[in-house]
Amino acid sequence: MNLNQRYYKKTQVGIDAFSLIFSLLFSVFLKKGAFVFPKSFADFAFIALLMLLWFLSANECRLYRNRIYKKFPEEILFNIYANVLFIVFLSSFLFLTKSAYGDLFKFTSFIGLHLIISIAAKYFIRKKQHLAFAGGALSDNIIIVGYNSNSLDFYKTLNEHVYYGYKCVGFINDQTIEDSQINYLGTLSNLSTVFKQQPIDEVIISLPQEKQNEIRACIDICDQKNVRVRIMPDLQDLTTRTEEIDNLGLVSVINLNELPLDKFENKIFKNLFDVFFSLLFFIVIGWWLLPIIGILVFIDSRGKVIYKQERWGVNNKPIICYKFRTMQVSKVAAHFQQTSRNDPRVTSLGKFLRKFSLDELPQFWNVLKGEMSVVGPRPHPTPMNLESMERVDNYLKRHIIKPGITGWAQINGCRGEVKTHAEMEQRVNFDLYYIHRWSFTLDLQIILQTIIKMLRDQGAY
Repeated sequence: MNLNQRYYKKTQVGIDAFSLIFSLLFSVFLKKGAFVFPKSFADFAFIALLMLLWFLSANECRLYRNRIYKKFPEEILFNIYANVLFIVFLSSFLFLTKSAYGDLFKFTSFIGLHLIISIAAKYFIRKKQHLAFAGGALSDNIIIVGYNSNSLDFYKTLNEHVYYGYKCVGFINDQTIEDSQINYLGTLSNLSTVFKQQPIDEVIISLPQEKQNEIRACIDICDQKNVRVRIMPDLQDLTTRTEEIDNLGLVSVINLNELPLDKFENKIFKNLFDVFFSLLFFIVIGWWLLPIIGILVFIDSRGKVIYKQERWGVNNKPIICYKFRTMQVSKVAAHFQQTSRNDPRVTSLGKFLRKFSLDELPQFWNVLKGEMSVVGPRPHPTPMNLESMERVDNYLKRHIIKPGITGWAQINGCRGEVKTHAEMEQRVNFDLYYIHRWSFTLDLQIILQTIIKMLRDQGAY
């Protein structure tokens, strides 16, 4: 196991162990008014049981997988999943054994405090890890075998996101690499020598399938040196599909499955969640926030409060999308025109609403009508659809599911004006990734990340 993964897992486990003990002591304090420390064998046995049940739950929920290079909301969700399973295990044990410690479990402070401490401490440690990685500490040294567009993209990603914790030592390639910005380490025959010259934690193989002999030789050398190996297949045409690897005997087969939302149970579950989440929004926030925003819009610029715009929904069916009006009525052009930075048509209040995406809130009504989903590809105005469907590959595939108020593209920075063809292609690729990789966990992650983006993102204007 490489350095940053060992460090990551040790800190995760240590945080959770500390959180469990502290939360238990604090819940006892709330009940008895004083800290009571374990004394008897039974007390220590109960603490050991808590640890066992927690780490069993964490293991089942894959809590300690290396997510240092992923969004923190994903880690929050897996912490919640582990806590739910932990509650089930612990409550079942206490009920079946009628343990004397069962009374402690009545205090939600134990689970609640454990969840809060665990998440807060992990966020703090994550930021410290990112700083350590960016400064060159704790980083894993990797070598990339193969020089092609795929490996170059990977190399650029590592350089742009130093907090991933990887430092590329250089490239191994049969042909000399002329790029002065890349450290060329020689051919495959030099790999063993490189291992002797400096510590290497991991090797990334990015070679075409026809070079099976070279791939096998590279793996053999890494096995001899006990260096971890990853293979980066050239599957760019499959990156927006749902693939699984099945084993038929000793043969691995990539299975391109149907879309997750083609399954009846997934579609029903997502629709029920949309209705529940929208009703929850109106009951908790919408009933008072929407009227306030509507009144402010009317005062700021006299005219209709709600702006209605035709967009495309599922299967290219036109829908009327609702938004709070953010432009002056007299300056809205008769033909479609994207909003640009410092657009003179946008009102002073409109700039604020757009910055925090508050103008999109009326679209929860579209969700209740069944025209949209809480999470999905953002619907584009009809003129933009007509233009893009002719220029962008697979553009219409983003309409095979309901559009969403927020989506995978938006939390990955694709907000605001689309200036170039490449930017639209990027959005479509993000949307297709979401469609083919949908899961309930991914939806929850997008919602959490959207809330964070609303508070700090400057992409929309």
